Amino acid sequence: MAPHLLLVLRILFFLTGLSDAQSVSTVSHVAVKQGGSIIIPCLYNQRYRNNVKYGCRGYNWFGCSTVVRTDHPKTSGKTSISDDINQRIFTVTMTSLSPSDSDYYWCNVERKEADNGVRLQISVPPGTPELYVDQQQMTGVVGGSVTVLCYYSSQGSSGRWCRMGGSCVAVGHSRVLDGTCVKLVQDQSRTTNGYVLMVTMSGLMMKNTGWYWCEKGDLQMPVHITVNQPTTTQSTTTITPSVTNRDNVETNENTDEKHQSWLEFLFIPLSLLVVLIAVTLVTLTMLRKHKDKKAKDQPPNTTVQPADPENDITYSTVSHTRGTAKQDLNPERHGDLYNTVIPKQHRTAQRAAEPDDVVYSTVAQHQRYSRSQRTRRDVGGNTGGSQ
Repeated sequence: MAPHLLLVLRILFFLTGLSDAQSVSTVSHVAVKQGGSIIIPCLYNQRYRNNVKYGCRGYNWFGCSTVVRTDHPKTSGKTSISDDINQRIFTVTMTSLSPSDSDYYWCNVERKEADNGVRLQISVPPGTPELYVDQQQMTGVVGGSVTVLCYYSSQGSSGRWCRMGGSCVAVGHSRVLDGTCVKLVQDQSRTTNGYVLMVTMSGLMMKNTGWYWCEKGDLQMPVHITVNQPTTTQSTTTITPSVTNRDNVETNENTDEKHQSWLEFLFIPLSLLVVLIAVTLVTLTMLRKHKDKKAKDQPPNTTVQPADPENDITYSTVSHTRGTAKQDLNPERHGDLYNTVIPKQHRTAQRAAEPDDVVYSTVAQHQRYSRSQRTRRDVGGNTGGSQ
């Protein structure tokens, strides 16, 4: 009786919690490659940040078996769980999947009155899944762009790109989603990987970090986009995969790496050349300034050549006579002659006073005598003159 009563109570709690069904949301159906892995994001309401989250397996919520919990155990076999309370998303990761893992699963939040959760289906087909991506997690930078390639196996309904907990963009449309321009292109020609739904998000912002999904028919494939701040070695635009032809899907990452390697190869020698030129110019400038300063600080050459004591000295005697008196110019008689130079203005005055004066000058070259010898010569000369 007790088990049946417990079952009835759980059903009643489940029914009373239907109005709160949107408190937890996730994708409805995913397909995974055999041997591959899948990350299932489960978005929950802000008021459940501190609640225990868990994943369980089974078609019915009240009859499902718990696989992992955020309190214990966080890892069970090939399944693990983690909770990001800032993004309000807990994720359940399953690895090494096989067809036996195909089943219904639940994203649940534990509550006192009644647990709340949402159901999804996981399919692991033996062949190629109907919808899949090469990478479930991609990275971009602020202001850059990112492109997601979603492969699908058959044509059918148009695809969509949706933000978990937000709105969607359909194929053939280009619109702004959370401030970022989103464009979807669906290639109708089959490639080696199947048909391609190409999603391009440009003008990325930090708030664009989160979970999205590709949708084709009743299948969805979750993709996480991480937006980082650009660094000095990182371009503001991220080169992402693109479809280059009808038969092959290539990426432009290799081309970008080649261009970057060429730029690095040229950048190093050019940088060294610029540094060398700059050092040379600075050195020449400093040398020129040093020379100019040295020339400026050097005192002018004011050296006066000393008089040569051995040079001959010439003396001249000027005497004034009146009338027609003649001056005896014999050097043997008068000895040394000295010249008295009268400045021009004095001579003018003198001529005014004595207009009839005549000036005679005798110049004799002689050797230098000592003072005593000169005195004797002067005395002798005077004596001879008086005689």
